[in-house]
Amino acid sequence: MSATAELATTQEILEQEILENIIFPPGDLYSDEPPVETELHLRQIILLLNCLEWLWRDRNDFYAAGNLTIYYSPKQLKSKDFRGPDFFVVLGSERKTRKSWVVWDEEGKYPNIIVEILSPKTANTDKNFKKKLYQDTFRTHDYFWFDPETLELAGFHLVDGEYEAIAPNEFGHLRSQQLDLSLGICGGKLRFFTAGGELVPTSEEVAEREAQRAGQEAQRADRLAAKLRELNIDPDTI
Repeated sequence: MSATAELATTQEILEQEILENIIFPPGDLYSDEPPVETELHLRQIILLLNCLEWLWRDRNDFYAAGNLTIYYSPKQLKSKDFRGPDFFVVLGSERKTRKSWVVWDEEGKYPNIIVEILSPKTANTDKNFKKKLYQDTFRTHDYFWFDPETLELAGFHLVDGEYEAIAPNEFGHLRSQQLDLSLGICGGKLRFFTAGGELVPTSEEVAEREAQRAGQEAQRADRLAAKLRELNIDPDTI
């Protein structure tokens, strides 16, 4: 064995021993996030959660959350430098409520996609420190940021360990390979779109659409009944 190979083997053994001797904090940790910057930020986070949870309402193999702390290192507990993502999704995990996302208590899983909602206070951190963290430590496949004031939208996909910018598709949307959905702007809001460019609705939008359809059908039935009565035909006998 060469000296280089022997050194590498020794380092691997030492790293394994260190990991085995680390006493991780308990996984039942509360999120430690400050309030979101503005009402725009809050509504945007809720909108993304509502749309995805409605679209995947029959699935139980994902976890989506907003403004929730991700604990990924025992050392992090002693630092306030990092704040949790504004919105993230972890695939292949149980769909249940959590107080926070604790990586070592979740089989080492990190988010598959992260979205940060920019503000003048956080933009520099989101575009630099967090981008590097999500690339090098989290290894998050898809990272997006969106400014609700300027409507700036950018997306990145992890390729060979480094983020590459995502080019807009034929609809002008940025595709998330992990979700098999795209992100785009509609009505000044960041929204999900299908591969065919269709807007993913919220549960409220679906209910409103169904109510409108029911109302239109009732109006057609009323018009038909009126026509039948003009012909001296009782619609209730048909």
